[in-house]
Amino acid sequence: MKASGKNRILIVEDDPHIAEGLKLNLEMQGFAVKVCGDGVSGLAAWKQWRPQLIVLDIMLPGIDGLSVLQSIRLEDERLPILILSARATVDDKVKGLTYGVDDYLAKPFNLEEFLLRVERLLKRAVWDRGAPEAGLTGFQDIPDELAFGKNHIDLHTGIARCRAGSVQLTEQELKLLKLFARHRGTPLPRSKILEIGWGYTGGMTTRTVDNFIVRFRKYFEADPKTPAFFKSIRGVGYVFDPGNG
Repeated sequence: MKASGKNRILIVEDDPHIAEGLKLNLEMQGFAVKVCGDGVSGLAAWKQWRPQLIVLDIMLPGIDGLSVLQSIRLEDERLPILILSARATVDDKVKGLTYGVDDYLAKPFNLEEFLLRVERLLKRAVWDRGAPEAGLTGFQDIPDELAFGKNHIDLHTGIARCRAGSVQLTEQELKLLKLFARHRGTPLPRSKILEIGWGYTGGMTTRTVDNFIVRFRKYFEADPKTPAFFKSIRGVGYVFDPGNG
């Protein structure tokens, strides 16, 4: 099984023995491979190197693999991602699939099976490039348009029609709205919003999140001081409740 061309594969794995073993075997198949040992550097490499596939561990230092997965999926719904993890309960797999992973392989694993899964994911990615967006799986719970109250937001163009008029949302505003849309009705801690939305680890200021919520309330709430949609939860963070208003 030789790779056609130099497909780039990013391995985000903190065990150096596993990471180097995967790198060696993938390079023998003709792939270009980069290894990162933590979630923060993995996100940075994804943005800078733009791989065709990511092999992702869950238990990573800094930012865990599921947060890395969610962060990527807010911007790229098509990139093939394979979770390779010792956490292999049904709940773990369901959570990974819910967040948009394409395949899930438990450690310890068979190398030949791993290589075959990589080949399948890369072939499917080529087929998917010609497929309509709605035909994809793993990200179906974020609609093309987000509507709540008298607000309508095109999540592709970033244009919002709201109480403030017509607003062109910034890339980061749109990313956070997608995050809230995916987790609608579920409280999100500020720290988790920072991890997924910005790729930040502990120690970063949560005022960044608060400032964006102030903007959202100004755009979308009839009374920003008494929000119906973007609510604060004391000691936790925020919840997006599109059913109100």
